[in-house]
Amino acid sequence: MSGSLPFYQKHHRHYDHGYRSRETESVLSQYQTSSRYTAGSSTSATRTSRGLKVSTHSGLEASRLSPVLKRAKPTYLAVDKENQIIGYVVPIFRGSQEFGFSNTEEARVRDTAAYMARRDLFTSGLEMERSEQVSRREAMRESAERISLNKRIHEHGEHFKRMNEDSLMHAPEFVIKPRSHTVWEKQCVRLHCTVSGWPDPRVVWYKNNVAIDPIGNAGKYKLESRYSVHSLEINRCDFDDTAQYRVSAMNSKGELSAYASVVVKRFKGEIDESLPSPRHGPVSEYGINFQTHIVDKFGVSFGREGETMSLGCTVIIYPALHHYQPEIQWYRDDVLLSPSKWNHMHWSGDRATLTLTHLNKEDEGLYTLRVTTKSGYETYSAYVFVKDADAEVERAPGAPLDVRCLDANKDYIIVTWKQPAVDGGDSILGYFVDRCEVGTPHWIQCNDTPVKFARFPVTGLVEGRSYLFRVRAINKSGMSRPSRISEPVAAMDPSDRARMRGTSAPWTGQIIVTEEEPAEGVVPGRPLELQVTEATKNYVVLSWNPPGEKGLEGVMYYVEKCVSGTDSWQRVNTEIPVKSPRFALFDLAEGKSYSFRVRCCNSAGVGEPSDPTEAITVGDKLDIPSAPSKVVPTRNTDTSVVVSWVASSEAKELVGYYIEGSIEGSNVWEPCNNKPVKATRFICHGLITGQKYVFRVRAVNAAGLSQFSPESEAVEVKAAIASPAPPYGITVLECVCDSMVLAWKQPSFIGGADITGYFVDYREVIDGMPGKWHEANIKSISERAYRVSDLKENRKYQFQVRAANMAGVGIPSLPSNTFLCEEWTIAVPGPPHDLQVREVRSDSLVLLWKPPVYQGRDPVNGFYVDIKEADAPEEVWRGVNNKATEKTYIKIKNLKEGERFVFRVRAQNKAGVGECSDVTEPVLAFTKPGTKEIVVDVNDDGIISLNFEFGDLTPDSKFVWSKNYEEITDQSRLTIETKGNKSKAIFNAPGEEDIGIYSCLVTHTDGASSSYTLSEEELKRLLEVSHDHKFPIIPLKSELAVELLEKGKVRFWLQADKISANGKVDYIFNENTLSQGEKYKMNFDKNTGVIEMIMESLTPADEGTFTFQLQDGKATNQSSLVLIGDVFKELQKESEFQKKEWVRKQGPHFIEYLGYEVTPECCVILKCKVGNMKKETSAQWYKDGREIKSDEHLGFTEGVLKLEIAQRDSPAGTADYVDDLIWRRLKISKKDAGVYEVVLKDDRGKDTSTLNLTDQGFKDLMNEVFSFIANSSTPLKITSTDQGIRLYTFVSYYNDLLQVTWHYKDSAIAFSDRIKSGVVGEQLWLQITEPTEKDMGTYAIEFNDGKGGLRRTVELSGQAFDDAFAEFQRLKAAAIAERSRARVAGGLPDVVTIQEGKALNLTCNISGDPVPEVTWLKNDREITSDDHCILKFSSGKFASFTITGVNMSDSGKYSILVKNKYGTESGDFTVSVFIPEEAGGKKK
Repeated sequence: MSGSLPFYQKHHRHYDHGYRSRETESVLSQYQTSSRYTAGSSTSATRTSRGLKVSTHSGLEASRLSPVLKRAKPTYLAVDKENQIIGYVVPIFRGSQEFGFSNTEEARVRDTAAYMARRDLFTSGLEMERSEQVSRREAMRESAERISLNKRIHEHGEHFKRMNEDSLMHAPEFVIKPRSHTVWEKQCVRLHCTVSGWPDPRVVWYKNNVAIDPIGNAGKYKLESRYSVHSLEINRCDFDDTAQYRVSAMNSKGELSAYASVVVKRFKGEIDESLPSPRHGPVSEYGINFQTHIVDKFGVSFGREGETMSLGCTVIIYPALHHYQPEIQWYRDDVLLSPSKWNHMHWSGDRATLTLTHLNKEDEGLYTLRVTTKSGYETYSAYVFVKDADAEVERAPGAPLDVRCLDANKDYIIVTWKQPAVDGGDSILGYFVDRCEVGTPHWIQCNDTPVKFARFPVTGLVEGRSYLFRVRAINKSGMSRPSRISEPVAAMDPSDRARMRGTSAPWTGQIIVTEEEPAEGVVPGRPLELQVTEATKNYVVLSWNPPGEKGLEGVMYYVEKCVSGTDSWQRVNTEIPVKSPRFALFDLAEGKSYSFRVRCCNSAGVGEPSDPTEAITVGDKLDIPSAPSKVVPTRNTDTSVVVSWVASSEAKELVGYYIEGSIEGSNVWEPCNNKPVKATRFICHGLITGQKYVFRVRAVNAAGLSQFSPESEAVEVKAAIASPAPPYGITVLECVCDSMVLAWKQPSFIGGADITGYFVDYREVIDGMPGKWHEANIKSISERAYRVSDLKENRKYQFQVRAANMAGVGIPSLPSNTFLCEEWTIAVPGPPHDLQVREVRSDSLVLLWKPPVYQGRDPVNGFYVDIKEADAPEEVWRGVNNKATEKTYIKIKNLKEGERFVFRVRAQNKAGVGECSDVTEPVLAFTKPGTKEIVVDVNDDGIISLNFEFGDLTPDSKFVWSKNYEEITDQSRLTIETKGNKSKAIFNAPGEEDIGIYSCLVTHTDGASSSYTLSEEELKRLLEVSHDHKFPIIPLKSELAVELLEKGKVRFWLQADKISANGKVDYIFNENTLSQGEKYKMNFDKNTGVIEMIMESLTPADEGTFTFQLQDGKATNQSSLVLIGDVFKELQKESEFQKKEWVRKQGPHFIEYLGYEVTPECCVILKCKVGNMKKETSAQWYKDGREIKSDEHLGFTEGVLKLEIAQRDSPAGTADYVDDLIWRRLKISKKDAGVYEVVLKDDRGKDTSTLNLTDQGFKDLMNEVFSFIANSSTPLKITSTDQGIRLYTFVSYYNDLLQVTWHYKDSAIAFSDRIKSGVVGEQLWLQITEPTEKDMGTYAIEFNDGKGGLRRTVELSGQAFDDAFAEFQRLKAAAIAERSRARVAGGLPDVVTIQEGKALNLTCNISGDPVPEVTWLKNDREITSDDHCILKFSSGKFASFTITGVNMSDSGKYSILVKNKYGTESGDFTVSVFIPEEAGGKKK
């Protein structure tokens, strides 16, 4: 019994490529890779040519990369010793039979269009192919005799076979083989053959080695078998039907196959570039067979107008040759796309990407990626949906689409478009057409009133200019967005456009029209073939041919109309004649009949009119189509539904159909497509799984949209049910003399319903010839392992398995390998089987398996698990567990995220480790989005449960709970409840027997599962939580506490974390219940949970234990506070104090008592904060009982009182009042020590605050001052003097009471004449006189502030000491030189005025060591001692200058010059001699 598919899957030609669910695609890929051509081991023929190892490889390696199975064809690759491909070899002798063609077929195919295309495409290898053909013919002649001889031997053997007892039976033979065909797209093709054989052979047709299922592709394929004539009919061929077809005939005597190829081509006139014909088999030019695989595919996509969308697929081509580029093509609705501003295409070498830069509804459709290599092509398709952008005006319609220009002429163009699917809720009133001249940004509206017809003639264009067009729709709510602009079109004569198509000049947007040399003075003749090409109620379009004469001068046209029944002709275009042989007439009366005629004119005159047209009644000639009918929705996938309908019965010029869907009962309709589809079947995607939808359809043509069809029946969105795919991976688990135990893997695609069982068939294989299939089981089996009995020992058998579900029994699996039925006697166990992967995460997964059926000589005592990367070689298998595990499951951790892994399991017994299991399918280490884990929960009743939630359930999904990965069937200890997408496993009576690993698997998903380990510690914790929930307590945010309020009131309070409105409280004191009264005030705020009891005061009788007892339903709690002994007395004392404080604060009082503050400027401020002040309140300062007088009245009510001790020069005993009370004194000193007091007083009472600043109080104050001074100190620095080296620091303020200590190498310095310290202003220094190297080291100054002090250090050593010491030596030498240099100490006047004849005697002091040399100068000339001028220098100190009798010649400038080795100095004076008479004259 074979499975079936729903009819909507049978008819849709893209079902196998884009419209399967992801589950279906995965299944087909897994099933196809299990073909008989890849299940066996790959064969390899090796030969040596010129030192290279040349291998002919089967398709096994390539099949691992692609889900699409190709027939294994040889490729001729040159490999080195490590089997690395280093080149290729073209075989010299190779017949075309290798590809499935006979000689005659090869000759015929060579003449086909496909062969011609290949020859044109690969001309570079033509000569190589010709030489190969010549060599091939010679080889064929040489082998002809051998073939003939073999044929005669074969016929002789067949003759004797027919003469034996089994002479009636013979193997299948093809009397007539199928022929290859090349057909056009959408044509039908039929392959047929005639087969003989007895028993009657079973005939199976294959496409690319995959069996053709006519039921699963109903309507596509039709199989017939009559009188040994078998045929395969392929309906409406498309590109995907290009393939190699094989027909296989099989009976008990043998099997035989024949091949034929089908090539599907497309008419070149339909698209700009015809599709290349496929090429199958190795490419003769290169000798390489390329395998193409498309992976990482894009799915059904949804976008919105204005957005950008990218579609991409990863393409794998094997073998990967450098510099080889496949041909990448993209199609939309089978139309080849070219790069444009709307479509950007990119090929990165392994990924093809199509980017739609600005989505419009024109971009909606079926997108196909086609990858063509020299060996053939692969395609992949998926649908893209584009929704309308948000309307600029609410309830405005969607934008029109597919704006095109038809019948362009000199001043006339017809613009067509398609109506939008969305009308905004109100009927569309019409459309406005806009035009824009190329090169300008201005759009001009072409029609004043909206037109309902989706075609409009635009007139008044300027010949030779190019235009763009767009269309807008309008309803009563407003205008839609404009459509996508059309392609540019030129207003010019069609014949001129045809002539210009051949030019290669670049497009400039301006067309220059040239004509033949006109004939002047000739009146043109009559226009020809006048006709009405289009008639609507808005306009009528006329067309005609120009007059037959050629070379006429500037022919133009006048159009005339005449109302039927009259002879009055009226010219329509009276002002300007038209240039184009097309004209649109507007403003005609609807319902009236008109006739039309046309006249030609030029500069020579107006010609005769044409023949008039038949009478035309103004009105729409194209009717709106009728509504479609019989809308039938059918299940497809979890998010899509197939909708089919009966076409409109009366639909002329049909554009297509719009489909709308609505959730049943909502009456909210959403468009399923925004671009009309012409087929009567459409797959609506993007639906909500599990919801029920109804659908309706309407047709559209240029006249408008039809009425909606009747609503369909409601259909639930869920995956369709089909028969399961074949199982695969048949292996033998145990073999005895007459039976075998088989195991197999579950089909990846189960058809949307649970598999109900399996059927096993077997057949005997004798001398390589398989026999007839026999049923091994009549009743289906649920397990994936079965013992086939009644076999014969030492015979060979093949097996096949079929899976069944509620839809039926699927097709059988491919025959297994041939197994020999002989008893196993090995000591080690057989292979484990049924490996399953669960709980896949980014770094871990769980692997399950079943133990081997054959255990060997001893029982199995453990298992080993191996792992490797999926693409890694066999040598890198590594163990997961070093010690064998006795369990049949293991959690594998520390996986690398994003890597694919495969696993296998081996069993061991005492004899050793047995055979490996089958390898799992590759598993990707990745946590899928939305993955959730099992959550443990304890409810309010203390019930413990495990909860698992999964959001993407299918209608057939089930939650399966297991303990230690064995399904839980006994619910005595665990109750399972499932509701919606949540499942719960409830522990009935949790205990130690419940310890284990609990897991939950969701069926009919992509492996959603999770586990939870219930350990002994976790169970203990959960039981404690359960107990707390069963016997609940009211949680408390805070326990019972006590605090004092104003007036000395005592408040007992606690806060409950959560309590309901029904909660109540009992107040207990020493086991006596308290009640509301004068002494006790109770309050219970149920919103905040605060419970309090307030007592006015405490008395000795209140000593004891206070308790609050809470109750809320069955939850209770209590909290107690014990107040006895010293605790009670202290609280009572504090209560009385607070009561007195309240009384104090009724008058002026201190909020903060008197204290002091030291500012960064080392000012000491005494301050206190006061409150409840008024105008009459007085504040008096006292020191040591004596009032500090104030010059002003205290003018504030409340604030801060301050006394500042900071000003050095301010008079003592004064205070200033500004906003605060401030008293300024001398800079702080010991005189400021004392007891300070502030008294506040008015008629309400008084308050006093005292601060003791004597002894320790004053010392603490000064320490704080010293701390500020220390922190203001600068880093310790080094300088040099002529006496030695000085270390110093500066402070911002200095106080005489400041204590500092100088340290040298952490020891206090003992001062001496050589080492001294001092203070100069704000500088603190340490002087080291005559330093030596012994003085090198670390120096520090420590400021003592009574706490930790502050220390500043400096390192006087190394370079620092050397620099300082050198500077000291320099300064010392300079000082010595300054003291010892020659000097003129004094005694010489600046000017000497003396009377002639008098004696002049001047003496000055001279100093210097050594004694300086003395020289006298007159007018800068040295003078010596003589009788007139006596010069003396005595005792080394006194120099004298004597002139015994001055005369006029002695006047002048005199100088004394003293000099020693340290320097020179001079003293100058001027001598002025006068005569007495002159003196007397001057005096007068």
